[in-house]
Amino acid sequence: CNQYDLQIMAIPFLNVGTAIALWLLSTTYLSLHFQPLTPPALSPLTLSLLIFNNLNIFIALCEICLGVHILLIKQDYKRLREKYAGNEWGACIKFLTMPLTLSQLFDGKTWSKMWSTYSLYDPSYQNHESFGFFVDFGNGLSTIPPSIMMNVAMIAPQKLSPLLVGTVGLAMYWQVMYGTIIYVLSYVFNKRYEGKSLVEVCLFVGVSNSLWFFFPIWGIYCCVGILRDGNMEVFQSS
Repeated sequence: CNQYDLQIMAIPFLNVGTAIALWLLSTTYLSLHFQPLTPPALSPLTLSLLIFNNLNIFIALCEICLGVHILLIKQDYKRLREKYAGNEWGACIKFLTMPLTLSQLFDGKTWSKMWSTYSLYDPSYQNHESFGFFVDFGNGLSTIPPSIMMNVAMIAPQKLSPLLVGTVGLAMYWQVMYGTIIYVLSYVFNKRYEGKSLVEVCLFVGVSNSLWFFFPIWGIYCCVGILRDGNMEVFQSS
């Protein structure tokens, strides 16, 4: 169907931004819903880690789209670069407010636009030979099962081995944190920020990537506590 038909069939109030918000709300609600009736209460920091894990699962799915649809991303990046030269922030807003139909919501090509838009700030993401491309595609393929496991450990700790949770969780959080550090260093070293305003770079590159630095530090702390104590009480006491 043509673009007009897609607009007509778009679900009211559903766009990229609200879809991400709905994902976080629904996955966090469902996670807490499956808790035992009288569990020890999760600490606020643990709840924030649960939300981060759900965000990481969503981004990991988008990172898989990055690898699968890299050729489409290259083409869309070229189009966006010509259309939004000097107004990259406008492209970001356009993407986040893009209306979605139900079919588009579950179409990997929709979410591949995240990367063609991000490439306006870092062109390495439309280059399948770059570090940024491979570290994120690799994280997408490898971090979904550990993220789910960590969530299960928080809401139903009796179902998992502390040794398994501590070792796998420690490896995952270190992986994503180290990848973020190297990526940011690469971004700065290669001066990909040139031509962009400081505010734009801080918001679109800095804030987004900082989540994968600070929350993994908290995840590593929890995993060390699990391995030290031989239980998962750190999720209730921290």
